[in-house]
Amino acid sequence: MWLDLAKALCLVLIIEGIMPFIAPTRWRNLAQLMAQIDDRTMRIIGFTSMAIGAGLLFLLK
Repeated sequence: MWLDLAKALCLVLIIEGIMPFIAPTRWRNLAQLMAQIDDRTMRIIGFTSMAIGAGLLFLLK
């Protein structure tokens, strides 16, 4: 189980690093835009992302 968790975290790091590697300027602009989003909207985006991820994991199980 711990090995699976470590592998999942490694995949997260790889996926998170793709955009800054491929298009650093665009990634920086996106980060600046995200900094301007209010907390409520950011929480909705985060919750939606977690729900989609959990749903996909459930379907793949």
